[in-house]
Amino acid sequence: MSRPCIALIADPTSTEGCREYLAEAVELLTGAPPVRIDARHFGARGTGRGVLEGGRLRLHVPQEETDVLPDVVVLYEIQPHHRHELAAFQCLLEAPEVVSLGTGPAAWRTATQKDLTVERFARDGVAQMETVVLSRPERREAAAAFDRLGGDVWARPVVGTGGNDTFHITTGAQLDDATHFYARRGSDWLLSRDAGNVTADGMRHQFRVFVLDGRVVHAREHLQPEPDTPCNTCRGATPVHMTPQELPPRLAELAVAATESVGLPFAGVDLAVENGGVVFEVNVQPAFVDGELQTVAVPYIQAHLDALALLRGDRQVLPHQARPALDRGGQLSA
Repeated sequence: MSRPCIALIADPTSTEGCREYLAEAVELLTGAPPVRIDARHFGARGTGRGVLEGGRLRLHVPQEETDVLPDVVVLYEIQPHHRHELAAFQCLLEAPEVVSLGTGPAAWRTATQKDLTVERFARDGVAQMETVVLSRPERREAAAAFDRLGGDVWARPVVGTGGNDTFHITTGAQLDDATHFYARRGSDWLLSRDAGNVTADGMRHQFRVFVLDGRVVHAREHLQPEPDTPCNTCRGATPVHMTPQELPPRLAELAVAATESVGLPFAGVDLAVENGGVVFEVNVQPAFVDGELQTVAVPYIQAHLDALALLRGDRQVLPHQARPALDRGGQLSA
C-alpha cells in the first residue's frame, strides 16, 4: 500500500511550535514528511484555493507553487483571533470524503469564544465556576458582578490565548484597572469566581487533559509558583506529566464531557479538582510541551490515519506493529 499523503496546514508565525511536533509525528508514522502549507493562504484575503475533486480536496497555493491532492488534511496551530478567517475553508474540510479531524467552524467558534463556552456548559450541565460575561460595562455593573462572585475573581478576555490579558482580582482598584484595560481594547470579558485551586504550599495548580475520540490520551498537572498568575506553561507554570490512569476519574469524566459539549473530537481541557471538579476552558488546538510527541501528537495523527483507513475500507493504513514503540515516559523505546 502506498504511503498516505498528509497536508499539514498551520500558521508559521505562531510561536507555539505545535507544527513541528505534528510534522515529526507524521514522519514517524508514515515514513515521509507532510506537505507543509501556510494556513494564511486559505484565510479571507489569501490566494489559496481548496477544490473538491472526486470527493477529495485539492489544495492549490500559487504563492508556494503547491498543487496537491492529499489523503489527509491536518489543520492546526491557528491563533484564536484568526480562526474565524478560515471558516469557509473549514466548511470544505467537512465534506464526507475529506479526512480531517476537529475542523468544523461551529465547534471551533464555541470553544474559542469563552462566552459561548460558558453558555454551552450551562446548557449541558458541565461543572464550571460561576461566571459573568461583561461587554463594555459601567463601573457599577462590573462592581455588582465582582461582589456577586465573592470579591475573589479572575478576569479574562472572551477570545484570548496563553493566559494573556488575564488577571486575578481581589480589590476594587484591580477591578477598575481591568475594566479600563478591556475597554481600551474594545474586548468583551468574563469574571469568574476563583476556584481556590491552590496547594498547601501556596502554588496555584490545575490540570490539562487531552481528549481524543471520547477518551483521555494524556494529562499533566500545572504548578504555578505565582498564585496570581495564570497556570499556563508559557506563563511560568511547571508541567508534571500524568498517564490517563493517574488522573482522578472525576477529572477524566469532566474533560470528556466538556469536549463533547463544545462538539470537538480532540481538545485540551483545563480543569481544577477543587469544588468537586470544574472546567475552566476547552482548547481547540492545545499546545504541546516536551514529552508530548508520542503521548499526544502521535495519537492525534494516528487518529487521522485510522479515519482514512475507515473511509477506504482498509483494516488499517499502516501496520500497528510498524509504529514506534513507546516507553512509560512517552519516549521512543530502543
